[in-house]
Amino acid sequence: MSHQSISSSYLEKIRNIGVIAHIDAGKTTLTERVLYYTQKIHRMGEVHDGTATMDFLPEEQERGITISSAFTSCLWRDRNINIIDTPGHVDFTVEVDRSLRVLDGAVAVFCAVGGVEPQSETVWRQSTRYHIPKIAFINKMDRPGADFEMVLEAMRRKLKAVPLPVQVPLGQGEEFKAVLDVISGQKLIFENQSLGKTIARLYPEEKEINEAARWRDFLLENLAEYDDAVMEDYLEGREIPPDALLKAIRRATLSLKVVPVLAGSALKNIGVQPVMDAVCEFMPSPLDVPQVQGIDPKSRKSKSFPVRVNAPLSALVFKVSMETGRKLVFLRLYSGRISAGETVFNSGQNIQERVARLFTVHAKHREKLEQALAGQIVAAAGMKDARTGDTLCSEKDPILLEKISAYVPVITLALEPRNSQEEEKLTFALDRMLQEDPTLFFERDPETDQFILSGMGELHLDVTLNRIKREHNVDFRAGNPQVVHQETISEKSRAHAEYARELGEEFHYGWVEVQVEPVPRGQGNRISMEVDSQKWPQVWLDAVYKGVEDALQAGELKGFPIQDVLVRVRRLQSAEGADSIGFRLAAVQALKKALAGGGPMLLEPIMSVEIYTPSEFVGDCINLLGIKGAQVENMFDRGDQKVILSLAPLRKMFGFSTDLRSATQGRAGLSMKFQRFDAMKS
Repeated sequence: MSHQSISSSYLEKIRNIGVIAHIDAGKTTLTERVLYYTQKIHRMGEVHDGTATMDFLPEEQERGITISSAFTSCLWRDRNINIIDTPGHVDFTVEVDRSLRVLDGAVAVFCAVGGVEPQSETVWRQSTRYHIPKIAFINKMDRPGADFEMVLEAMRRKLKAVPLPVQVPLGQGEEFKAVLDVISGQKLIFENQSLGKTIARLYPEEKEINEAARWRDFLLENLAEYDDAVMEDYLEGREIPPDALLKAIRRATLSLKVVPVLAGSALKNIGVQPVMDAVCEFMPSPLDVPQVQGIDPKSRKSKSFPVRVNAPLSALVFKVSMETGRKLVFLRLYSGRISAGETVFNSGQNIQERVARLFTVHAKHREKLEQALAGQIVAAAGMKDARTGDTLCSEKDPILLEKISAYVPVITLALEPRNSQEEEKLTFALDRMLQEDPTLFFERDPETDQFILSGMGELHLDVTLNRIKREHNVDFRAGNPQVVHQETISEKSRAHAEYARELGEEFHYGWVEVQVEPVPRGQGNRISMEVDSQKWPQVWLDAVYKGVEDALQAGELKGFPIQDVLVRVRRLQSAEGADSIGFRLAAVQALKKALAGGGPMLLEPIMSVEIYTPSEFVGDCINLLGIKGAQVENMFDRGDQKVILSLAPLRKMFGFSTDLRSATQGRAGLSMKFQRFDAMKS
């Protein structure tokens, strides 16, 4: 048998999936059941007891939430399923983003009571950006207020999805006891004594037959819009065999036209195995997704490799973990293979890296591998310099994959070690944390000499500080959290600068003119080189570009990064001594002058705030939002509760959750996520 056929056969059986959702929708509980039914674990742990396999950090067990994406693999129906259980809290959105980047499919978990909640929308949009097919599991059908059809409607309205129910609940709330398989027409009852392992497959009772027919018509009508063969059979009134129906649903799912939906209660062990069946039936293998695109590091031309074991190596580092002081690098192999002990090329940093050991990972447990193949997600030890977003490849046939998105911190705090010995330990600990988490930023304040740590939210920084104390035994004081700002301009401005001076014993010269202008909020910065590229050496043009990039890192008001500015490099002039150093420094000075003349202004983080509360506390919630400077955008009913949507400046929201609990006797819930940076208001 050829290498290619072995490769294809092996790849067809792989499923790389993530479990995504809003906080507390039941992702980790679902994953725990999956591991139990696939015999990966022999006893189910519970999130609320702090015993869930995938929540292995002490901070996760204490808080009952997922903080760090946990990876595992299992076998179901002859398929190798690699699963990443992602966080649901907004402060850890980047963990989800990094995971989605390397996954082929996703299981989106929704609460049958809460429906499509804010973080559900965020992670759904992230997965859509990466063109990831999804199935949906509507969890907690046993909860009072559960409403299956409400969640379907919310998926249509909020996510612009086409939900395709392949399994539906029989009963809701306290009456929920079984699910109906719409494709086979069977009723599935999950036995209590075997913790749901034993499934009775029965024909629906007489009173359930009409319900089964209604949902089958619903499925066929919606699927027929995206599949001509189903449309023809449906209109002709022909019976469609289950196998043909499964294939049609798979085609529509992989083309991102529909989202198969299932229902159940993970906590009550109802409906979990059908989710695994759906992963096997409807989720893509590595062969079903487009080849990952990159560029040749030398020519900068686009480049890609086929998804085959015998193709050149291409792998992406998507996560770095520091476990007991040792660096563990998580990789997704898109093509080729890596052997333990092999040296590979890190094209992101232009260095060689030795892969000392390879592992498959199950939460915090590892199993050694001799070789990792295309399509796999594995962990590697021994790579000292690898960072999140780096590409590993062959130096003879290099490729550079697109970097993982950068995130802007919105909150910061100051740290002071107790003494010089603790200062060394704190510096070491922070360096380790930053290697692991690319959304953390750390610097020393030149005036106060304090350590300044920045991150994505209060919880993010709180968890980081707890881990530093627990894992590195460091004694330090932490200041109160402060909001991170950015700067922009309000009008066009033009300026030039000449750099002509000696540095050391060498004379450097450069002359640069730039124009700056504001762009709509959220569009980021853009640099336009509007000089004749044939007239000037490329090394000088690169130096000017780098000088502009440098100057955009710190604004003229308070030194915050610049955002939403178009920089046009209009003119260059040369003279004796002109070189790349002179042009780079002239570009920095010219841009700083232009920014100072462009009406500089501060931008602050604006948060999207969602409050869900009993009706009697609506007035109290709106009054509290008014005090915090929030702007109420919308209000609607969700079940027996009111939902209030608003926008508020982060600087006024510290301690808001405590105030909300006090004002509503602890009966209101809160979700807050970063929306945008915008102009500061009083």
